[in-house]
Amino acid sequence: MSKVDTAWLRMDSPSNLMMIVGVWILRPGIPRAALAERVRERLLPYRRFVQTAREDAAGAHWSNDPDFQLDRHVVTHKLARRKGQSEQEALQARVGDLAMQPLDHDHPLWQLELIESYGGGSALIARIHHCIADGVALISVMMSLVDGGGAPPQRKRRRTPEGAEDWLADTLIRPFGDITARALEAAGGGAARSLSMLASPQKSLGATLGQATDIARMGGQLASDLASLALMPDDSPTRLKGLPGRAKRVAWCEPIPLDEVKAIGKALNCSVNDVLLACVAGAIGAYLRGLGDDTRGQEIRAMVPINLRPMEEAWKLGNRFGLAPLVLPIGLDNPIERVFAVRARMNELKGSLQPLLAFGLLSVAGLLIKPAQEALLNLFSRKTTAVMTNVPGPGTKLKVCGSTLEQTMFWVPQTGTVGLGVSILSYGGGVQFGVIADTTLCPDPQEIIDRFEPEFANLLMVTLMLPWGEAQG
Repeated sequence: MSKVDTAWLRMDSPSNLMMIVGVWILRPGIPRAALAERVRERLLPYRRFVQTAREDAAGAHWSNDPDFQLDRHVVTHKLARRKGQSEQEALQARVGDLAMQPLDHDHPLWQLELIESYGGGSALIARIHHCIADGVALISVMMSLVDGGGAPPQRKRRRTPEGAEDWLADTLIRPFGDITARALEAAGGGAARSLSMLASPQKSLGATLGQATDIARMGGQLASDLASLALMPDDSPTRLKGLPGRAKRVAWCEPIPLDEVKAIGKALNCSVNDVLLACVAGAIGAYLRGLGDDTRGQEIRAMVPINLRPMEEAWKLGNRFGLAPLVLPIGLDNPIERVFAVRARMNELKGSLQPLLAFGLLSVAGLLIKPAQEALLNLFSRKTTAVMTNVPGPGTKLKVCGSTLEQTMFWVPQTGTVGLGVSILSYGGGVQFGVIADTTLCPDPQEIIDRFEPEFANLLMVTLMLPWGEAQG
């Protein structure tokens, strides 16, 4: 097991389990037998789904489960509804309960729970431990279950590293120099060429003066970004920060039209991402003000996962992502100002090496004993209020076992004492916004969700009212 995956394996705590939790809403419903057969055909060929994660003196390793039984991993459940509780509220309660229910470490660390009768169809709750893969890889894997999907491509047999130098090359130089370089190149990062040179020094003997300058510039940027991470102040002390308890709740809203989000982005010369993150900041700020808190001038920090693998290799399991700290201006009332503030902060992150440094810290954490690992990762917790993901999904709705996948959402785990997770997922022409929260810090995340659509509607209205030519910012 890689050192990064080992770090995730050992990161479970009583307040935060390291599981990626997802929900699919399907109509019409599907029977368990059809789902189990699809899983057998498409999911089990990924070896991690029939292997256990075993810790050892060297870290951790994968081992085939000699007692693998699919019935353990594809189960059914009947929703129990309290008096006055809607079906969606019952499903949300079930997801919250499962988010705090540990997976069985004696067997492969995943489970699919099918609610065969839900909302005129079925609901599928997926739980997969983060040590198996990151969100980008798991979305690719889960997409293999849809009609028309397929088993994983045949991967080439890897050479076993022979010594410390080989381990260093395989674990640090190549991920940083090859995969990350391409990711940064796609994002326009100026450091990408320099990282490529570090990955293949034998190819850069004829480096020009310009290339040497790139290396020097990268060294300066690396030092600057490392200092920024190390000296990052603790996050604003809102009621969303503190010691989490041992219960979670989830909530989500109906999708909003993606075309309207794109229209606002075009009018304001911002990305879709900028628009959505500004609405998230607005919803959190409105939630806090609704509880009587003064948010003037306040900002909170969210850690945003950054993919570090080529998208054509998304099906490969394991964790290949960094983390970038994004500051959300929850104290700005004006929705236009908020969008421009988010855009400025996102521009600051472009080309940054901070995601690389975070990946490196996770690699180091996987080498440490558990108390030292926890101390290192708690640095992130003190400086962060939320973990946030924003993933673009298919533009048209998919089918699973002949049924339409109407809605899809997922949440990545929070680490340490972080108690809030936010997910944004575009799918089928809409954008799905969801929250998972520790109940000690945020008893009812639906109150944040309920403010997201009004914040978006307010931004849309104000944008439409702007004089032509003044919306570019």
